Amino acid sequence: MTRLTSSVSALSLVVALGAMVGAAGITPAAANDKLVELSKSTDNWPMTGKNYNANNYSEAKEITKENVKQLRPAWSFSTGVLSGHEGTPLVIGNRMYVHTSFPNITYALDLDDPGHIVWMHKPKQPATARAVACCDVVNRGLAYWPGDGKVPALILKTQLDGNVVALNAETGEEYWKVENSDIKVGSTLTIAPYVVKDEVIIGSSGAELGVRGYVTAYDVKTGEQKWRRYATGSDEDIGIGDDFNKDNPQYGQKGLGLSTWEGDAWKIGGGTNWGWYAYDPDTNLIYYGSGNPAPWNETMRPGDNKWTMTIWGRDVDTGMAKFGYQKTPHDEWDYAGVNVMMLSEQKDRTGKLRKLLTHPDRNGIVYTLDRTNGDLVSADKIDDTVNWVKQVDLKTGLPQRDPEFGTRMDHKGRDICPSAMGYHNQGHDSYDPTRQTFFMGVNHICMDWEPFMLPYRAGQFFVGATLNMYPGPKGDRQNYLGLGQVKAYDAINNKFKWEVMERFAAWGGTLATAGGVMFYGTLDGFIKARDSDTGELLWKFKLPSGVIGHPMTFTHNGTQYVAILYGVGGWAGVGLVFDLNDPTAGLGAVGAFKNLQHYTQMGGGVMVFSLDGKGPYSDPNVGEYSTKVIRAAN
Repeated sequence: MTRLTSSVSALSLVVALGAMVGAAGITPAAANDKLVELSKSTDNWPMTGKNYNANNYSEAKEITKENVKQLRPAWSFSTGVLSGHEGTPLVIGNRMYVHTSFPNITYALDLDDPGHIVWMHKPKQPATARAVACCDVVNRGLAYWPGDGKVPALILKTQLDGNVVALNAETGEEYWKVENSDIKVGSTLTIAPYVVKDEVIIGSSGAELGVRGYVTAYDVKTGEQKWRRYATGSDEDIGIGDDFNKDNPQYGQKGLGLSTWEGDAWKIGGGTNWGWYAYDPDTNLIYYGSGNPAPWNETMRPGDNKWTMTIWGRDVDTGMAKFGYQKTPHDEWDYAGVNVMMLSEQKDRTGKLRKLLTHPDRNGIVYTLDRTNGDLVSADKIDDTVNWVKQVDLKTGLPQRDPEFGTRMDHKGRDICPSAMGYHNQGHDSYDPTRQTFFMGVNHICMDWEPFMLPYRAGQFFVGATLNMYPGPKGDRQNYLGLGQVKAYDAINNKFKWEVMERFAAWGGTLATAGGVMFYGTLDGFIKARDSDTGELLWKFKLPSGVIGHPMTFTHNGTQYVAILYGVGGWAGVGLVFDLNDPTAGLGAVGAFKNLQHYTQMGGGVMVFSLDGKGPYSDPNVGEYSTKVIRAAN
């Protein structure tokens, strides 16, 4: 680990003080408290998901159903990177922090003059990291720690080469750096760091190369490891104690991280987590999902393969698991369960107010759990065309499979819905607490699946299946269009309030606002605004490239802005990124999205909108080198 010392920045002091404004009688001392206060202000977007509920919801309401059609570009910024841009920028005070895919550049922009790059961090990484990246060289974002008066405010980032880096938020200088993942065995980093208290939580990638998944907590001040917990192996390695799943013993308890695997298969068993987190200060639990088992060929790994495909509730201080619910035991379809976790408090059908966790999964089921103990409240199909499972037993938590859509050896499974891409993937969705409605960007893709045997070799792909993907039954299969949907979901009454088809998958996620407008981006390069209540399309704008990130909003100097990263790529755009033509390439993505090239091309950046385009450059003198005009003499 390397560490560079630096002084407390002016920005960190301003932010720390600003966090306390309006909190009469409250003097938050922990960085966690400062982040909570920052997230309450519409001026800031201080973490992925906006707040610890990870609901991508803003109380800003200058932009409404009535005036959203007046949105115009206020300013834009090109990152200079072509590959896919997932996640969202951060905004704290008068700074916007923008990240890119490999080579993982970070920019700090001045919101008063965003044409001015305050600082740039461009790390040097081995090109070999690209070779072991599964599905494009994406990165899902940054994290912010507000500083404590001794250590400056920090921007936390992950690099594809497996390193975690802390940067001085004021200057961009490296404060510390630590290796989390070993690219020699195919373990990379694409996840957005997650700051809780004085810890930064980091996941892992590489299940497609037989990486054993883990999650790690580092001291945010020093980079020293505080704990690490795995998805497979011994109870000690996983963090399973005597009280694990005590309220739901039917989910499984001790010893299963070894006994549900054949021999030592758990050592290369996948279960990486490269998705999103949520945190509840009351329970002190972080929530996230572990991913698919390795290899994809189910015949090579008999058993339930615990604890891959699991929703975890872990104590953030120790990493010990309070509960774990495995959604897809013995996964046969690469339904990696790392998707977004959104927290809410709602009354269930009996009228009881409950602390809930809602998770739309790759497997085509949207789950709602009681986040205090893991009770399964509901498990609904994201779309009625999901066919691998008939229903989920709410008492046992087990899916009732349809054997017609299994993926056994010497058999080609046909028309399996959803595909390995899932009916939901990495997109970060949103929840409007005033409407008690979740807005979900959804894939509508099915597949044919044919497994094959292969040996494990460290640092090489360990998949064992050939896939063909195409639109789901509601899409246009002849022309390979109709690959996505956007839906408004009521988790308590188990119904969809509205839904709409999209030409391509709504890959990036959604934003909900108090103005009654929800936003999202599309792979063919639009940002769209719809009426939160009816789904009516109210406004759209064509961006320079397709979108795989989610929109965000912030206010600055009294003006509400909506911002979105553009830059097509990710698994859906892997054919464009790597110029692939074989329909089975990109683990089947190339065939599914073969028409994407006719609608968009690569190029990354951020576009920022406001009503009538109002912004810093409404004053034409802002950003000028000189405002003095010298007129020629007659």
